[in-house]
Amino acid sequence: MRRRLLAVLMVLMGAAALLLCVPLADAYARGRTEHLLLQRRSEAVRFADLADRMRTGADRAELTAEISRYAQLYGAGVVVVDTAGGTLARSGPDSPASTETADARRRALTGRSTDRLPTLRPWGPARVVVAEPVGRDERVSGAVLLSVPTAAARRDVTVRWSLIAAGALAAFAAAALVAAGTARWLMRPVLDLDRAVEGLTAGRLQARAVSYTGPPELRRLRQHFNTMAQAMADAIGRQRDFVADASHQLRNPLATLVLQLENVEPHIAPGPGRAEHARALDEAERLEELLDGLLAMARVESGTAELDEQDVSRAVRERVTAWTPVCHAAGLQLTASGIPEGLRATALPDATGRILDALLDNAVKFVPPDGGVAVRAARDPADGQIVVRVTDDGPGVPPDQLGVLLRRFGRASEHQNVPGTGLGLAIADEIARISGGRLDVTANTPRGLAFELRLPPAQPLPRPAQPYTDR
Repeated sequence: MRRRLLAVLMVLMGAAALLLCVPLADAYARGRTEHLLLQRRSEAVRFADLADRMRTGADRAELTAEISRYAQLYGAGVVVVDTAGGTLARSGPDSPASTETADARRRALTGRSTDRLPTLRPWGPARVVVAEPVGRDERVSGAVLLSVPTAAARRDVTVRWSLIAAGALAAFAAAALVAAGTARWLMRPVLDLDRAVEGLTAGRLQARAVSYTGPPELRRLRQHFNTMAQAMADAIGRQRDFVADASHQLRNPLATLVLQLENVEPHIAPGPGRAEHARALDEAERLEELLDGLLAMARVESGTAELDEQDVSRAVRERVTAWTPVCHAAGLQLTASGIPEGLRATALPDATGRILDALLDNAVKFVPPDGGVAVRAARDPADGQIVVRVTDDGPGVPPDQLGVLLRRFGRASEHQNVPGTGLGLAIADEIARISGGRLDVTANTPRGLAFELRLPPAQPLPRPAQPYTDR
């Protein structure tokens, strides 16, 4: 957005500079042309007076001497003609044979002086023609034609245009610096708000807008945003604290209940009562697992741990080694292939191991004996992210129920009676999200499920933003 704002400001300033310097340059060129016309016209008038008083040979000699000295001094061509077009005196270069010269001579022979010249530019014209009638009104007896070089005048125009262009560039550069500072001043609080919103979206509830610069409206927006973010963080914190406290406080009485149920078991006579006692004990233990899952979820969602760099390659190998006996005991074949060295990601501490534990535990629960589970890890060449993929050849779930698996207490309809709390995959998904990555689930080919964990590659973590205060 800052680039677009700068582009708009630069275009406007460039247009303003052009609108100011182009008329100024054109006005100077016209003024210099008028000055040249007045200078040369006064000299043409003097020659016309000499020609008008020419009666004898001495007068002709005086006229010829005057125009010769003038031609040598200024490099101009001077021609004195009579009404029939015959040449009475000539000196210097010939006037260019052009339509403008013929028109000027014709006007002069009708008693009209040259009152306009083509505007001089740095590129031309090289010469201009100034004509002055000899005599006045009905007594016009000839004309004086001056072929005037314009090199000096065009040089003046070039120098002045260069100064105008330099001034315009300097003004544009100064305005660009002011525009860049203004755009930075305007956009700094907006960018700060954008970073804060991004942090809140990523789950960092302590993210705040810290910029104290910018217009009053944006400063008020920053204050309102921080107030809103704090209220939201407090509300979510209270909710998580309630879940954590409730889970923690219920564990002790529930553990006591389980212990009492176990102590009562020897005193129950064989029969229907013993079966009911066993079911009650199973439900109590399942409730204890559920409370442990809720407590773990609350701890993960609190997001108190800092992101850290970790070796994904080593974490994958360690978890596969740890789960291999468990999978063999369940009749599953666990394989790990294509695990290159040097896969490093930035995530929560032991995020890869904790997520793999949840995925492999899910496979052990739902993949039937003689099934297979495969673990792979690689770096995505497109965006550099670290990808860990866990696939199985179990029964899978219908495509319309894939999105349910990562929800809290999410279960496919046919797996409702499988032991577990239904929080394992939800916790894994939350760990991946807080780590800046994501956990996806799709159908495996030809059957089963495929979980894909994507984590951002290891890189230097940004330093916390410091408050900015205008001095």
